[in-house]
Parts: sequence; C-alpha cells; structure tokens
Amino acid sequence: MERNYILFDDIRRENLLPLTFTRPVAEIRVGILTITEKWKHYLGDNCSFLTKEYLSEKYPMNTTSTEFLLINGGVCPDKNLVDAILKLKAGNALISENCVIAGVLRSVPKNSPCISDFYNTTIYNNSILQVSNPWDIFRFNGEAIERDFELLTKNRKSEPISSTNTVLNPAKVFIEKGARVECSILNAETGPIYIAKDSEIMEGSIVRGPFALGEHSALKMGAKIYGPTTVGPHSKVGGEVNNSVIFGYSNKAHDGFLGNSVIGEWCNLGADSNNSNLKNNYAEVKIWNYQKKGFAKTGLQFCGLIMGDHSKCGINTMFNTGTVVGVSSNIFGSGFPRNFVPCFAWGGASGFTVYQPAKAFETAEIVMSRRDIKLSDIDKKILLEVFEQTKEFRNF
Repeated sequence: MERNYILFDDIRRENLLPLTFTRPVAEIRVGILTITEKWKHYLGDNCSFLTKEYLSEKYPMNTTSTEFLLINGGVCPDKNLVDAILKLKAGNALISENCVIAGVLRSVPKNSPCISDFYNTTIYNNSILQVSNPWDIFRFNGEAIERDFELLTKNRKSEPISSTNTVLNPAKVFIEKGARVECSILNAETGPIYIAKDSEIMEGSIVRGPFALGEHSALKMGAKIYGPTTVGPHSKVGGEVNNSVIFGYSNKAHDGFLGNSVIGEWCNLGADSNNSNLKNNYAEVKIWNYQKKGFAKTGLQFCGLIMGDHSKCGINTMFNTGTVVGVSSNIFGSGFPRNFVPCFAWGGASGFTVYQPAKAFETAEIVMSRRDIKLSDIDKKILLEVFEQTKEFRNF
C-alpha cells in the first residue's frame, strides 16, 4: 500500500517562534541538514507538510494516498527510530512523553494529530533528538552534526585537503567537490568538519569542530569558529562565532562576536555587531516566548541571539543576553536595543517605529535578487500574515 510521509507541526511550533513564523518546524536547520532533509535521506523525496494554513501554499501537503504516515516535524530521525516508524500499521502510533512521534492514519487530520486519533499506541523508550525550543537548535547542534556527518559521508570519499592547511584528525574532515580551503587551521579532534560543494574557507581561518559549512557559503579571512557551529547555504561569515546555527542565505561577513545563537534566512549582521551570551551575574537566561507573551526560562547559562527571517542590524549593534528579534525587523543606532524586538520593527535603543511591509518588501527584493531569487507573491502573503499576527506586540 502506497504511503505518503507527512511532517506535521505540533504545539512546539508556538515555542519555536519567531523561527517558525515563516516555515514549518521540519524546515529548521540543526546539524548539517534541515530536519526535512534528514527524513528524506531515510524515506526518499515523498515528504510533505501539515502546517499552518497560511504556510501551506508554499509548503503543501500531498493528499494523494490511501494511507498517511505522519511524523512529528520537530523530531530528528535515526535508524532505530525509522525502523520502528516504518513498522507502524494504520491506526497505530509511537508516543514519547505524551507526544505523538509518528502514526499511521487512513485520512489526514485537519490539525496536528493527537494521541486520541489512534486506537493503539506504543511508547518509544529510546532517546530521541528533537527540537522543542529555539535554544535546542544550538544546544543539540553538535550531536546533530555528528549524525549528519555519518549519514552524508557513508561510502563517499572526501576531496583531498590542500597541503597549505594545518589539519588535526583529517579522517573527520570531509570536503565536497568544488570547495576551496587554503592556509587555514582545521581541528576535527573535537568533532567532524563538513565543507559542502562550492563553498570556501578563506586564508587564515581557524575552525574547531563540530562544524558545517553549507553550499556556496564562505568563511571570510581570519574567521574564528568554535563548534558546534553550522553555517547554512549561501551565507558569508567572518569574525568570531561560537556554538551557533545560521539557517542560510544570511551574512555575518565582518568582525564581531556571535555566540549560542540562531539566525534565520535573509538576515544580515552589520560590521562589528556583537551579542552577549552570558549575563553579568551568571544567572539563568530567560528569553521571550510568543505563546506565553512573556519571558520564559531556558535552563541555560549561555544563550545569545534568536533572529527571525529577513531581519537586519546596522554596524556596531549590541545585543543583550537572550535577545529575540522577530521577522523583518531593522535595528540600528547606539546602545542596547530591548531584548525582545517584535516583527516589523524599525529602530533601536532610542525607540522603534513600525517597519511597514511595503518598505520591508523593497529591501527583501533587493537582498534576494543578489542570490538570483525572487521574493514571490506567496512569500509576500506569508510576511503579510506575520505582520497581522504580531500587531499586538508593536506597541510603539
């Protein structure tokens, strides 16, 4: 019987805002790959999405099947989990901590499936790598890179490493065809280093794994990278970066520090911008939670910047510990901006005004055209919906 594989959003989506304002949960990048890409490695390309209605035109669901295997989009696969999921029959589900991990139905529910949708459930007792909060993305990034590295390099041979580099543990360095690495230090003793095709690590860079550099991305000269860090595709990164994930199509091209942070797509951090990832009193970091409409404990001592898609900051911007910046915001000026910047905000420490969608679209079109990508009408509809959904937070 033919099955469709559907990656669904559950209640964790609200905790993952602002990153999930513009994508399903499964499109989050953690490790080398997005969660969707991980599942496709195991299941093939027949994966679609059950997500919010306003996202469904860009991320549609394939309903042409007689049976649907629904998989939680926040859960990362491994061989044991995939084997257990593929054994499920119609009406059965795998459960972990009162959460549906996967289940099989003959028809697709309108909303994310719950335990009561299934007549038989099995508790999955093995450990699961999953993303439930924004800080999980950098917190679990090391384990995710390790897993993806094994998945992507199995039965493959790396391109040769240039003799101009200093390399520790070269067996854990994998360079794809078309990538360039010269006159740099690569230390894979602390974790693997994966350099994707047509990317570049420029001269004088120092990289300590685990680290992943996406396709067509670049580390600028003299970059200092502490793992576990991921730079997604089509991005440029310079300066100092520690335990951070950049989803893709974003730039931090100059000096400045980024630590324990998650940066969405189409973002830009101006020259010498810095974020704090540790409070002066070493206390637990709290960050803004859209579901609570207030600040939530992270349980972490180190937590930096969470930035939604299409947001930018000017030169010398300073971000406090645990700052959350929404979608399509533009930050500039001296001083520390507030540690929650709503979507479509324009300004900085001296105050904010509304960044009107028409102006935000103008910038997005210019930025995306540099990558030969068009801001589509579907993208505009999504951003307009985000603008409407977040009006209550722009009380300025």
